[in-house]
Parts: sequence; C-alpha cells; structure tokens
Amino acid sequence: MKSRTRLFLTAILLAVGGAVAAALPAQVNDEPLPSLAPLVERVTPAVVNIRVSQTVSQSSPFGDDAFRRFFGIPDNYGGSREVASAGSGVIVDAGRGYILTNHHVVESADEIQVSLITGEILDAEIVGSDAATDIAVLKVDSDGLTEMPIGDSEIVRVGDFVLAIGNPFGLGHTVTSGIVSALGRTGINSTGYEDFIQTDASINPGNSGGALVNMRGELVGINSAIISRSGGNVGIGFAVPATIASSVMRQLLDFGEVRRGLLGVSIQTIDREIAKALEIDVDSGALISMVEPGSAAEEAGLHVDDIIVEVNKEKISGAAELRNAIGLKGSGEQVDIKYVRGTETRTTTATLRQQAQRSVIPTSGVDIHPGLVGAEFAAASTTSSRGIEVTSVVPDSPAAQRGLQAGDIISAANRRDVRKLEDLAAIAAASSRLFLLVQRGDRAILLQIR
Repeated sequence: MKSRTRLFLTAILLAVGGAVAAALPAQVNDEPLPSLAPLVERVTPAVVNIRVSQTVSQSSPFGDDAFRRFFGIPDNYGGSREVASAGSGVIVDAGRGYILTNHHVVESADEIQVSLITGEILDAEIVGSDAATDIAVLKVDSDGLTEMPIGDSEIVRVGDFVLAIGNPFGLGHTVTSGIVSALGRTGINSTGYEDFIQTDASINPGNSGGALVNMRGELVGINSAIISRSGGNVGIGFAVPATIASSVMRQLLDFGEVRRGLLGVSIQTIDREIAKALEIDVDSGALISMVEPGSAAEEAGLHVDDIIVEVNKEKISGAAELRNAIGLKGSGEQVDIKYVRGTETRTTTATLRQQAQRSVIPTSGVDIHPGLVGAEFAAASTTSSRGIEVTSVVPDSPAAQRGLQAGDIISAANRRDVRKLEDLAAIAAASSRLFLLVQRGDRAILLQIR
C-alpha cells in the first residue's frame, strides 16, 4: 500500500514539474498573451548608460622625503589614479540633447560618456546639477536621439505598474518591472528635499539616474536610491518624481541654478505632548516660532504661534514636511496654506521668495556638511600654511569617525583650493561627497567625507 502511495505522489510531482517546465504558449484560444515587449521597445532607446571617470589623489603611506629616498621609493609614489563608475540617464529632449540623471552619478566627474542602446558612445557635459534633489542635467550632441515623454507624477497611485530601466552593476540596458509601493517617502537623505516614489521594481547599483516608466511609456521618476543591507535589490527602491526633476531641469536651464522658494519662517514640529502643553486641539503640524520681517509669510498674514497643517491641500505633519513642501517649489510660486490660530482654522496664499545664499561665515562643521559635524574650523594659524585649520574635533563625532583631527590643515576639497571657510562651505553646498586634501604634520592625506 505504501509503495503504491509513493508511486502515486511521484507521478503527481512529475506531472507538476513537467507543467512548470513547459514553455508558455504564444496564444490561448486564439488570443495573444499580454506582453510588455512593445512598450519596452518604444522607451528603451531613450535610456542611456553613463560612464564617469575622475582622478583621485592618493597619499603615500611611506612618510617623509628622507624615508622614501632611503628605501628608493619614488617621490610620486601614491600620486593619483583614475576611478570609474557607472550610472544611467534618460533623454528628455532629443532635439537639444538633454539628459536627466542623478547628481550623485556625475558629481566630481572629469569625463562623462554616455552609450546609447545602439552602441554609439557620446561625450557629455554637465549643464547643471542640484545636490539637494539629486538631479543633474547633461547635454550631448547627436542626431537621431530618441526622447522619453515626461509624465505627470502627481497622478501616480500606489499599485500602478511601472518599469525600471537602467544599467545595473554596469551590465548595460536592463528592464525590471513592479508596482508603485508608496508615495511621498522622506527621511532617505536628511540634507536634501525629498518626496520619493517607492517601488519594488528591481533597482541596483548602476540604476541611479535611470527611468521609472508608467504603462503609457511616460517618465514618472528618476531612480535614485535603495534601502539594502547587502547593496543589492531587496524590493525597496526610490525615485525622484518626474514633476520635481523637470522643474529642477527648467530652472537649471533658465537660470543656471535652482531658485528655491522661501516662506520666511522658523518652525518646529507639533506633537501630542507639545499640543497638550499649549492646550491646543491639534496633534500634528508645523508651529511657527518666528516670522522674518518682509517675508512671504508676513505678507500672507502668518503670525508666531500659528500652526501650518496643509500646503496646497497636502497634509503637513511636522517641520520636515513643511521644509520639503516649500523647498521643492520655485521662487515666485504661490502656495495655499491652511493653518490654525487659536481655535480657528484659516487659509491664506503666500508668494514664495527666493532662498538667499548663506551669508554667515561658518565656523562649525554642522553648518557645512553632515560628515563634518563635531569639527570646528578657523583660518590657518601659521603663515606657511594655506587653507583652514581644524581647531577641535569632538570624540566619536561624524568628523572624528571620518578621520579628521585637531591641527589638520585643509588645503583643497574636490580638487579645488580651500583658502577660507567660505570656500569649503561653497564646495560642500554643491556636492554631497567631499574629498579633503589634509596636511597633517609632514604628511598629505586624502579623506573622503560622505
């Protein structure tokens, strides 16, 4: 009896295995099976692979000149080396050769080349780049390019089917599919402006700057980041919405910079504890603690102690949401604001001003770059030293963990001279990754600050 049962189960397993292994038919009841191939064939020529090369200086581990001469080590040992990285981009204007990609793909690049799906390789130049939204615009000169239409990412819904197209692990043009998993994701990059589309379409290193495409063949996002412990895809990827990317591109093309909106308020997040202390019937929002004279907020009639709860009908849960809602708008744009004053809920419209460049001279790493938090700076204390001096470093701080020490002299950042604090601040504002050339005693050291 047992042997018969085993034979019966074996027969079933073999039958199931045979069915799984069989190829799917092209048609069922004379109806063709659905396929994404026509859509892929239409949009893939608009996606390019990007190769970036840059020269990185290397410090020698062999100490001073006398030590190197004694052991016959060349003076230029260490020197510099060329490093290469790969990413992706999307052609959005074939006539003028404009390509959207990520800022982090092309920052600090010495040379950029893009390859089309046809195999043609083109030199590219950076038209403009914005670290805060991680968007950059490249330009190539070529006839016969194919562009991808930019869709309205504002109407994307959770559950929509999407394709991710890019250059994962440098393999070349690759297409993956999935759905939109969530919208309005923040907290991925605390120093930037965020409103990410989350997707489970496979995104891996090298996909950065590639296209997130809807089923109409429209660009709805620029793939930008993943959450992963291994560095590979785990089904949690993020894309900058196309609406934001196209707005940044327009400003970079029109002004050569991004002119962000400014409301002119200082704020803090309202939570239940603060709401209870203030005896107000609001458990979330952004509490105004200061209104700048002559600002857009003052002209709109906003006061200290007002609580902003909506911008353009989007809920504001706290300070981070308000920062993103305003910072992702351009100067001159109007925003509808709902706020609570006392027991009343009111609305107003504000015309945003332009964010001014930082005019205060920074002396602390917290004012310059997240990786420099814990360090204090001053002009170099000796006339023979050119650059800025690290006067102190808090133990176990981000600056200490990245190798900075008190007494270090920073003479360059990202291969640009640093002679005063404003130089370092300006370079850090344009790049989320810094390569600091540091003089420590008789040694020159290159530190990478992320």
